[in-house]
Amino acid sequence: MLKAIELLRQGRNEELWQMCCGYLGLNIREFMNIQESLLLEQLELLNKCALGEKIMRGAKPKNLEEFRHQVPLTTYSDYCPDLLEKREDILPAKPEQWGRTSGKSGEYPCKWVPLTTAYTDALSTIGYGVAILSTCRGWGDVSQMKERLKIVYALASRPYFSGVIAYAIEQQTPTDFLPSVEEAEKLSFEERIKLGFKLALNQGFDYFLGLSLVLVKVGNMFSQVSDKTAILPLLSQPKTLLRLIKGMIKSKLARRPIMPKDVWTIRGILCGGLDSTVYKDKIKELWGRHPLDVYGGTEFGVIATQTWDYDGMTFVPSLNLLEFIPEEEHFKWQLDHSYQPKTVLLDEVEVGKTYELVITNFHGGAMIRYKPGDMIRITSLRNEKLGIDIPQMVFERRADDIIDFGVIRLTERVIWQAIENSGIPYEDWVAQKEVGEDMALHLLVELKDGCQASAEDVANAVYNKILESSDVGSNTAAEIRGDFEKMIDFRVEATILPSGTFTIYTERRRAEGADLAHLKPPHVNPSGEVLELLVTKPEKARAGAETEAEEAAV
Repeated sequence: MLKAIELLRQGRNEELWQMCCGYLGLNIREFMNIQESLLLEQLELLNKCALGEKIMRGAKPKNLEEFRHQVPLTTYSDYCPDLLEKREDILPAKPEQWGRTSGKSGEYPCKWVPLTTAYTDALSTIGYGVAILSTCRGWGDVSQMKERLKIVYALASRPYFSGVIAYAIEQQTPTDFLPSVEEAEKLSFEERIKLGFKLALNQGFDYFLGLSLVLVKVGNMFSQVSDKTAILPLLSQPKTLLRLIKGMIKSKLARRPIMPKDVWTIRGILCGGLDSTVYKDKIKELWGRHPLDVYGGTEFGVIATQTWDYDGMTFVPSLNLLEFIPEEEHFKWQLDHSYQPKTVLLDEVEVGKTYELVITNFHGGAMIRYKPGDMIRITSLRNEKLGIDIPQMVFERRADDIIDFGVIRLTERVIWQAIENSGIPYEDWVAQKEVGEDMALHLLVELKDGCQASAEDVANAVYNKILESSDVGSNTAAEIRGDFEKMIDFRVEATILPSGTFTIYTERRRAEGADLAHLKPPHVNPSGEVLELLVTKPEKARAGAETEAEEAAV
């Protein structure tokens, strides 16, 4: 098969679009036909391998109906210890590489997932297509694509999924990462980001691939730059100096502080995670364009992506069979883990409903009716504006990140959006439910240096923004407020954490040898151990981190 770069160089733009983004032109029946066809190929492999024998409990399904009826739902525990030990002899196909993601405390330290050559090839096509979508202006437009991509490398390197995606894009086109992949893999995450943008000041860049929060933090740093402090250290770096001076001129003409969009004109921003939704307008203000939200992960590659309207995400048919557990079925399973939830297929989902995702890898992958623990919401059955005849989705939450107050269920996204909309500058936060004579959402927040807001100010501001939210289960703010007033003195409490709390937490977790995904605490429902680390006085916590680092070195 031709690579994307070959089609681009030959001017075969229609073929390039069809190869990488052609699924956007499918109707739902064509989408399902692809799903069923690829599943039949996968079943041939599963029915002949030891992993298929184990997971499918001896069943030999021959079609989609038998597969869904005979094969149980799985979690990563069902694949242990085989995948943890990277046993290739039991797999449906030999892997080209292994991807890694975070584990589950007390059960397995990490997750290893095999990726075959066929799967990586399919992922590379989708990945290049995502790059097209992040920069295109309409259907079939590949005019903004360059023969060599220059991307700021603000990612975890392989074997983490973000590094796998970077590798996959490289399979389709020459790519310059800032810093290079080889150099990035030797640096900490923070060092990688600093070096990436330092190089970008000198060389420029086309794409950003990483966390939305990184773009916001870098953008805010620009607004604090003064002419003198910015220019003097750069007198020996003419390219960087010229780029920065041009940016300062633009900002002065606009009569505002300098922003990244004054310094760079980037073609596309590719992001994933809840923070993309929270920060998308801020990123547009700072960088000049919205981030393209992509829903992906180590166990399933890319599930869905936004398109050039930057609205709901469109499902991808060619990497996994997609099944969906209706939320009511998910709650039944929560009450009784012996219960096998019923699933629906993509042509059976309903608008406005929330589902737990279930995936089965194609192309010789290992995950079979696997629950990664994510909840998605169907926003429409088609994108009317763009004429995309495939259901649209948003990532709703992790399956276990609900804070339930009976009438109202608060998710990480609702709380995060409320904190962001409050306008109170903060470094980071965690939240949990306090239960006693009354109920409270307890926020632990580290404010930015210089912010004088009190705990009461924070609590009141976040409370009011939660009441204004349209995502907590009611239709209007008045209904939401009424629901809260009927509760037993529901309120928001806040604890202001000392400056540096989250930095010290990260240092301590790194000293303990924690996985990259576990360097930051979970925003919602943190464990008692995490809370204890956060509320430890900074001096004591830092001393503990230094001691652990010394012990690890020994």
